[in-house]
Amino acid sequence: MSADHSQSSATRAAARVAFVTCGELPDLDPDDQPLIPALAARGVTAEPVAWDADTDWSAYGLAVVRSTWDYAKRHDEFVAWATAVPRLANPGAVIAWNTDKRYLRELAGQGVPIVPTTWVEPGDEWKPAGEGEIVVKPAVSAGSVDTGRYDLATQAGLAEAHVERLQRAGRTVMIQPYLAAVDTAGETALLYIDGRYSHAIRKGALLTGPDEGVTGLYVEEDITPRTPSADELALGERVLAALPVPAGELLYVRVDLLPAADGPVLIEVELTEPSLFLGTADGAHDRFADAIVRRLA
Repeated sequence: MSADHSQSSATRAAARVAFVTCGELPDLDPDDQPLIPALAARGVTAEPVAWDADTDWSAYGLAVVRSTWDYAKRHDEFVAWATAVPRLANPGAVIAWNTDKRYLRELAGQGVPIVPTTWVEPGDEWKPAGEGEIVVKPAVSAGSVDTGRYDLATQAGLAEAHVERLQRAGRTVMIQPYLAAVDTAGETALLYIDGRYSHAIRKGALLTGPDEGVTGLYVEEDITPRTPSADELALGERVLAALPVPAGELLYVRVDLLPAADGPVLIEVELTEPSLFLGTADGAHDRFADAIVRRLA
C-alpha cells in the first residue's frame, strides 16, 4: 500500500464518527439523532453502529458511546469490547470502572456524600430490618431495570425475594433508603461536556413499588429543564474532582443527585451511556458536536 493511500485512509477515518448504540435502537435515541446533521454541518460524517456489530472500529476517528442500553446482562462482553476500541469516548478503562456501581464506595471514601448503601454480595445473607421504605437494585444495571421500591412494613418479604433473585444470578445488590423528598423535588442531573457544566434537568420520581419487570430497555422518565441550586453545582464539582481521570479528558459526564435532609447526595455519576437530554437546553447539541470535532482534531 502506498504512503499516499494510507494517508488518504487515515484522513477519511479522522472525519468519521460512530455513535455507538444497541440493536434495539439502530437509529439512536431521538435525543441523539440531531447530532448527525450537526456534525455534517461541521464536515464530519457520523453514523449509528451497534456495539456488538461486526465493525472495523479503526475506520472511525472517534467512537462515541450513546445508547448501549442492553449491556447490563452482557457486562463482561461489553467491557471487553470497550477496552479494545482504539478511539472511544469515554475511554474503555473509564467505562470498566463506571459500569459497576461499587465505584460509589470509592467516591464516598473521598468524602463525596452518597445515598447510604448496604452492599450484599452473592454469598452474603441479608434480612430486612428496620422500618420505612428501601430501594433494591443490582450494582450493574441500566435504565432502572431490576430495581424496586419496598415498604418494610408490608413488603419485607418481597424485598428479600428480590435480593435473593439477584444473588442467584451472581449479582452484587445495593440496598438504599428511599429518600421521600424525591417524590416532590425530583432528581437533578447535571450535564457536563468536556468537563464544563452545560445544563441540568429534573427527573420525576421513577420508583412506585416492587420490581415487576420492565418492557424495553429502560423505565420511561419524566424530564424537564432545571436550574440547579448552588449546593447541587458545588457537589457536582466535588464529584468531578474525585473521578479517576480529569473531567476535562471526558467527552461527557452526568452527575445524578437526590435531595436529602442535609443537602444533595450523589446517586450515580454516569460516564458510560447516559442520556444527555441535549434537546432540553438551547445550544446543547452544538456544544456536544463542537466537543466531538475538537477530539477529532
